[in-house]
Amino acid sequence: MYELAHRQILSIQSPFRPPQRSINLIKSNKMKKRVSPMASLFFISALAAAFHSASEAAASSQSPFEDNFSIMWSENHFKTSEDGNTWFLSLDKETGCGFQTKQRYRFGWFSMKLKLVGGDSAGVVTAYYMCSENGAGPERDELDFEFLGNRTGQPYLIQTNVYKNGVGGREMRHMLWFDPTEEFHSYSILWNDHQIVFFVDRVPIRVFKNNGEKNDFFPNEKPMYLFSSIWNADDWATRGGLEKTDWKKAPFVSSYKDFSVDGCQWEDPYPACVSTTTKKWWDQYQAWHLTDSQKMDFAWVQRNLVIYDYCKDTDRYPKLPVECSLSPWG
Repeated sequence: MYELAHRQILSIQSPFRPPQRSINLIKSNKMKKRVSPMASLFFISALAAAFHSASEAAASSQSPFEDNFSIMWSENHFKTSEDGNTWFLSLDKETGCGFQTKQRYRFGWFSMKLKLVGGDSAGVVTAYYMCSENGAGPERDELDFEFLGNRTGQPYLIQTNVYKNGVGGREMRHMLWFDPTEEFHSYSILWNDHQIVFFVDRVPIRVFKNNGEKNDFFPNEKPMYLFSSIWNADDWATRGGLEKTDWKKAPFVSSYKDFSVDGCQWEDPYPACVSTTTKKWWDQYQAWHLTDSQKMDFAWVQRNLVIYDYCKDTDRYPKLPVECSLSPWG
């Protein structure tokens, strides 16, 4: 069995650099058997609070909701806390709710803290994503976090996906090492011309690389808005649609705070981010690859928390997509 320990978080040399940390697994001298993914989940949860409090040391632009976002639909299902710093989206049998940024961005660091629907959330999906269009257009580029609810006592699953020119089908699913309904945790995307990295509390859970050539898999040309929404997806979200939404538990509420962005804001007709400039940390060499500590985190996640990877689904893809041959470590 493994015992969990964590290294001290590295000091941040720049206010624009995301903090680095690692989940360091130390093998016990007494127990030699490898822990199962579900057992690992419980071990990690014991340290989640400590990790969470230390993982938000980075400083990016943060401002009130109305400065950054607009409600997409169902404004009566949107609320804020008294101080305006926490936002709530609710879903009932009538409708869900969603919001989007007023600005579009091309490359950068995008982060938000979420606390997900607690209790019996089967069929409920909280989506947090970037997209080049306001609707699900046929030519859209998109980067997805989707949180798939479940029956009480069962873990949330987190699904990520990448679209280019309307083509997705690049799903991965992970378990989390904490209960995302108890506290706020940060979910972030690093996006540059070399890689897209999905982070949970600054731990990289997925790396999507570019090959540096013109291709049909890496979205790097279209600026994107950032969105979030809560909606009913009980036709597919929980056990393939076998578990339906229990509307007696409604309203289902997801909570948000601390949106931060350090990215290239799109400005027509010739924005500064049409081509990379390497003036920002997220566009410099060190952001083109995982750091050594991030590689340790990523390796652990790959071993223990991956539920589904389209690049290993040979039934679905007898010939694997081109990007599956690109190493996330390089």
